[in-house]
This record gives sequence, C-alpha cells and structure tokens, in this order.
Amino acid sequence: MPDMYTELVMIIMGISLVLYMVLGGADFGAGIIELFIGKKGNSIVTKAIAPVWEANHMWLVIAIVILFNGFPKAYILLSTHLHIPVLLFLMAIVLRGAAFTFRHYDAYKDSSEVVYSYIFRGSSLFAVFFLGITISVFFGGTMPSATTGTFSELYIAPWFNWFSLSVGVFLVAIAGYIAAIFLLGEVSTDEEYQLIHKFSWRLFALSVVSGLGIFASSYYLDLIFHEAFLSKPLSIVSAFFATVLAYFIIQLIKQKKIWYLRLAVGLQITLIMAGWFVIQWPNLVIFDDGTALTMHQAASPRLTMKILFFSLAVGVVIIFPSLYYLFRIFKVDNPVKK
Repeated sequence: MPDMYTELVMIIMGISLVLYMVLGGADFGAGIIELFIGKKGNSIVTKAIAPVWEANHMWLVIAIVILFNGFPKAYILLSTHLHIPVLLFLMAIVLRGAAFTFRHYDAYKDSSEVVYSYIFRGSSLFAVFFLGITISVFFGGTMPSATTGTFSELYIAPWFNWFSLSVGVFLVAIAGYIAAIFLLGEVSTDEEYQLIHKFSWRLFALSVVSGLGIFASSYYLDLIFHEAFLSKPLSIVSAFFATVLAYFIIQLIKQKKIWYLRLAVGLQITLIMAGWFVIQWPNLVIFDDGTALTMHQAASPRLTMKILFFSLAVGVVIIFPSLYYLFRIFKVDNPVKK
C-alpha cells in the first residue's frame, strides 16, 4: 500500500527543486548574463544577488537531504553512476562562490577583480550545465540497469550523450532567461533596461531551440522521454500554458511592472517543471532497459519518512517567514529612470 508520508516528502522535494530553479536559477543566470554583457553587468549583478545569493542554495541542500534520508537507493545511483558530473557541478559552485565573494568584498580593488569576474561567469554557466546533465539521467532512461560493465558504460555513457547535453544547454538558457527578467528590476537607467531585455529574449529563444533538441535527441537515441511527454495530457497542457505566458511577459516588460513580471516568469518555470513531474511520477529513476525505480521502492522505512515529513513541516514554518523578511529588506521595487 502506498505510504502517504513518502508521497508528501516527494512533493516537498519537488517544491524545493522548483524554488531552486527559480531563485537559484536566477542566481546562476546572473553570472551567465554577465558573461554576455561583460563589465557593464558587474554592478547590476552584484547589486542584485549580493544580499541573497547564499540563501538561494538552501533549496538544493533541502532536496539533497531529502534524497539522502528519504530515498537512499536513488541517492546511491546519483553518487555512483553520476559522480563525475556531480563533482564538476560542486566544483563550479565552490569556484563561483569564492570568486564572487573575493570580487565583492575585497577591500583592495585591483586587477585580480578581472580574474574573479571571469571565474564567476564561467563557473556560473558550468554549474547550471552540469546540474542539467545530472538531472537528465533520472528521467531520460539512460541510467544503466546492469551492475557490471566497463567504466565508460557505467560512469560516462549515462550522462555523456546528446540527450543529457541538450538538457544541460536548456537549463543554461532557462537560468539566463530567469536572471534577465529578475535583473530588469535592478537596473537604474532605461539603457540598462533595454540591454537586459534584449538578452532575455535571446535566451528564451535558445531555451525553445534547446527544448526541441531534447525531444529530437530523445527520438534519435530511442529514449522514452518524448513518448512519455506525448502520453501525458497534463504535461502537454503545462507546456502550452508556459508558452502562452510568454505573450503576457512581453506586455509586462513593456509596462515595466517588475513584480508582476517576476511572478509571471516564476509561474512559467513552475509550469515547465510541473510538466516534468507529471511525466516522472511516481518514478524516481528510469533505467536504460525500460524499468524504473519508483519513489515507494526507493523510500526509507515508514517511520523515517514520517519523522522526515514533520521535520520538513517545522522547517517550513521557520524558513518562509525568514526568507520573506530577507527579501522584504533587500528586494524592493527599483523604478527604472526614464
């Protein structure tokens, strides 16, 4: 019989991933935007993420803690078959954080700031790219079902393929797009507003192209993702409304309604991820032979899941008011000068 606590914990992990994609994605995407616009973006990006960048990673920590404690079998697969992209992802996070800290808080401004900026921008892009690659293996059907094989078959092939690379590029484009929309509320001149606006739509276009690449590579590699998507009406509906929202986002950009714009983009990303969750439920990992590891098969004992759920519920009571207070202090409307 399915355990209610397992499903509730899984839903909380899904919510954590959505919040990490929206808030953490905007954080990473700020570095990607700076990679495109160069030194002009330094002050905008620093002003935008300096107060909150560390808090945004909390959602990833929560998701990993849930996976480790609640679904250890899935965590084992993540930490063994995907240890290379996970290691590269974590290294990029460390380099990015260190570079941003030294660039922002260094008492002496010298040529080292240029080096820190390059590290910050490059590691922002690589972190999101390898995060996308890692996630892709869970739903792409490339996770090896066999326990024996060559090093390449077990630890390289699952993630080094066109499908995973397409997901990595898609996540880079989406993160940059989210950041561009969020940064529109941080600029101080109309020239900066138009500059960020221009890149937001270039990145949105890239996300559409790379999204189509995900389906094309799934079909080419004979994976199950495209078939699973087309077989779930709710996933199609989610993708449709996420696309329709683009029209309203264009209007909100023209009207410079920053908070409505941010909420619209947050909803757009939520719809995209909801479509993925619909395809995936109730599976955690899909293997290359067509079988799957479901959340109930991977779950810890019921008592563990019950304790984990109530611990998370208590954490929500503490976390959300604290985050609201943090954003209330540092993130207020910044009208763009005409």
